[in-house]
Order: sequence, then C-alpha cells, then structure tokens
Amino acid sequence: MLSGLVIVLLPLVLGYLVPVGDARLMALINRGVNASIYVILLLMGMSLAGLDDLAGQLSRLGGQALVLFAVISSCNLAALWWLSHRLELVADPSTAVAGAPTGKWAAMAGSLALVAVVVAGVLLGLLLEWFTGSGLFTAADSLAEGVLYALLALIGCQLRNSGMLLHQIVLNRFGLAIALTLSASSLVGGLLAAPLLGLAWNEGLALAAGFGWYSLSGILVGDQLGPLMGGVAFFNDLARELLAFVLIPLLIRGHAALAIGYGGATSMDFTLPVIQQHGGVACVPVAVVSGFLLSLLSPPLILFLLSL
Repeated sequence: MLSGLVIVLLPLVLGYLVPVGDARLMALINRGVNASIYVILLLMGMSLAGLDDLAGQLSRLGGQALVLFAVISSCNLAALWWLSHRLELVADPSTAVAGAPTGKWAAMAGSLALVAVVVAGVLLGLLLEWFTGSGLFTAADSLAEGVLYALLALIGCQLRNSGMLLHQIVLNRFGLAIALTLSASSLVGGLLAAPLLGLAWNEGLALAAGFGWYSLSGILVGDQLGPLMGGVAFFNDLARELLAFVLIPLLIRGHAALAIGYGGATSMDFTLPVIQQHGGVACVPVAVVSGFLLSLLSPPLILFLLSL
C-alpha cells in the first residue's frame, strides 16, 4: 500500500519542484487543472454507471454523504465557534472591494457545473454500455488513473507558484489557527462517522481530509476505494462549499473565524470573493493562508490515510 502512496504522491512532489516564471504558462497550467478535473469527474460518473443496482447504490451514496456531512459539519461549526470567541479577528465590511461576484447562484455556478459533469458521466456510461458492454468501465478506470497523475503534477505546480511565501504563512497566526482548527475538527468528525458508515477508521479519516476540496477528494478517494466512496467524498465536500456561501454573509461580521474557516480549502479561491465582499480586505490574507494550508495538507493526507 505504501508503494502505491509513493507512486501517486510522486507527481504532486515533482510538480511542486517546478518553478514557473511565465504568466502565460501558468495560465495554461491552470486551464489544464480545470480540464483534468472535468475529465476525471466525467469518468467517475461513467464508473458509477457500471455499479450493480445503480439506483440502490446512488441512494446509498446520498445517505452516506448526508451522514458524513452532518457529523463533520457539526464538529467544524462547534470548533470554529469556539475559536471565533478567542481570536481577535474582526471583519470590516467598509473596506470591501466593490464588484466582487457575491450572488449566491453566480458563486455556486462552478460547483453545480461539476455536479452536472458527474451526472452527464453516469448518463453517458449507461448509453455507451448499451453499445459496447461492460469493458467500457475498465477502460474508464484506467484512463482516469492516468489523468489523475497528470492532475496531481499540475496541482503541485500550482501550489509552488501560488505566490505564498513561508514567512507570510508563519506570521499569519489567524490563518494558521483557523486551518489547524478546521483540519483537526474535520478528522474528529471523520473518525466519529466511520462506524456509522461501516468504514474502517482510516477510510473515515480519508473521507474527512478533503477539507472542502471536493473536486480532488472525490477523485483521490474514488481511485482507492471505488466510485461509490469517491462520490460520497465529492458530495460531502461540495455540500460544505454550498453551505459556506450561505453562512459567510450571515456570520462573518460577528464570527469571522467561523465564516472563513468553514469554507475550508475553498477559502483561497471559490469562496474568497464572498469573504472579501462581506468581510473586507482584512479577511483576505487570513482566508488565503487558511485555504492554502488546507490545500497543501489535503492530497498527501488523503493518500497517506488510504495507504494504511
């Protein structure tokens, strides 16, 4: 199992070692990451179509994702609520940058598009199975694994060239505290949810270690535990982001740490405009540091836990 961890983790490390100084090349890498995510999620949907008793399995997927989400979110909200009363982090909406895309449906569009890709993959898999037989699903799994390696290398390169310097991370105590609290409470939730879902302890922890990075957590878990568990991880982390879009405007003025932290890894990208608009520019570096640390921690932690 550890050899499998090294094989999958190696592209991430190699990508992280590559400095990119050209803005056009970095933009190409970003597009490559987005394209790879869509391809893998489409293939994951096709793999789901190959499950026996598809309707029953999808019902099981939804039920398990709901239980996992409820347990982890309860732990997250309790821990972040406690933290928000101890950090002197105050939002200042008067310094917000005008024009940030904060409409809930506009902000959720990217998340919902990924759900549509998974659904399209299921429908495409069912259609192609009618013409080609079950061999299609083996080919889809092999192709998804190859694309996953390329995706991990590109993500490693993204993290290396994100502009975050070590001293910026270490000196931002708010971002560090939020990231540590969110990650620790998520893992506690995963450990509590594991017996409820009939999973081994390390599998429950791995499902919780996505920290909101739904596009990657679903892919990594699905590669090791199959498309059903990959779907559970995907929808658990997707639900976190969707709820974060609702909670941030409501809570950031009185409980900034909770509002920023609940978004998890997405606080450095997808939920950042909403944080910026409702919390002001003072919340932006905190959100970026917190999201960056969680994004850096999530892939190797998931892979390590699944190798045990």
